[in-house]
Amino acid sequence: MTEQKVLRAAIVGSTGYGGVELIRLLEHHPQVEITSVISSSSSGVPISDGFPHLTNIVQRNLDGVVPAEIAERADIVFTATPSGVSSKLVPQLLEAGLKVIDLSGDFRIKDGSVYEEWYKHDAPDAVVLAQAVYGLCEVFGEEVVDVNFISNPGCYPTATLLGLIPAISAGWIDPASLIIDAKSGVSGAGRGASLGFHYPEINENFRAYKINKHQHIPEIEQVLSEVAGEKVTVTFTTHLAPMTRGIMSTMYASLLGAYTEEDFVELYRQYYKDRRFVRIRDRGIWPATKEVSGSNYCDIGFAVDSRTGRVTFVSVIDNVVKGAAGQAIQNLNLMMGWEESLGLTFTPVYP
Repeated sequence: MTEQKVLRAAIVGSTGYGGVELIRLLEHHPQVEITSVISSSSSGVPISDGFPHLTNIVQRNLDGVVPAEIAERADIVFTATPSGVSSKLVPQLLEAGLKVIDLSGDFRIKDGSVYEEWYKHDAPDAVVLAQAVYGLCEVFGEEVVDVNFISNPGCYPTATLLGLIPAISAGWIDPASLIIDAKSGVSGAGRGASLGFHYPEINENFRAYKINKHQHIPEIEQVLSEVAGEKVTVTFTTHLAPMTRGIMSTMYASLLGAYTEEDFVELYRQYYKDRRFVRIRDRGIWPATKEVSGSNYCDIGFAVDSRTGRVTFVSVIDNVVKGAAGQAIQNLNLMMGWEESLGLTFTPVYP
């Protein structure tokens, strides 16, 4: 392990849900000091004006997005920005000598033309894109050690990939048969006002959206193809659930052998051995979103149907923590050679 030192951290996009969650978590990290909270739209305003829950906790005015000034105040920058923003900002931050962990989707897709097709923005510079290391901690954690630039996975991909990768790696399921049915809380849409996320529209309602068109599809397919060693395409349907936090990804696949639920429990426990943030349920017990709320855990359960020859996976995370800020801090810990769970060892909020 490398020598520990306190890092100065800046958070770009501090007025979004991902950014303010980074603030909450980093305030309890023993090796990090938040030295700058940044917003392009609210520079000069106390952050507690927009987030009164930070009163007397974070007593800072929001800074503007000026890379040279950020470099004077920080060693590492978390960019919790909308897609299309980070692709322009990150190269300047790296050029200024900063380490960067990007929470947007701009650097996850390695094929620029695929990114442009799904995200509807110009692709990032190819040289900078090539530097980005995809930080799905439990699978690619060794690859982020001592790097300068990490692309944090998306929320839906985190729940989905952690739920599927061990079975695909073992050759137990047919990648061509995958159907993914995912549900998210409303915080996944961000803090901006929109009719579709207005309380009367979402309360006591449950609806599908972006069917076959969600921008996380190519990210999921890219990683599964890498793991499977062949091109993988998936059917992926997202739903908006009337809750604030949480993702449940329910996945269906055809079995390539006579495997039981006990077999899957053992396989996954061995795969994620010593990775404390993935918890595997016992046979016949399936996780719920509230059981991981406010935490960095991903909980996974299984149901094998011998009648159809299929297996169902249920994977849940808190979309704002494991799906964003928590995994970003987990990546920071790995990047710096620190204990992976540093600053993240807290119990889920229940009920």
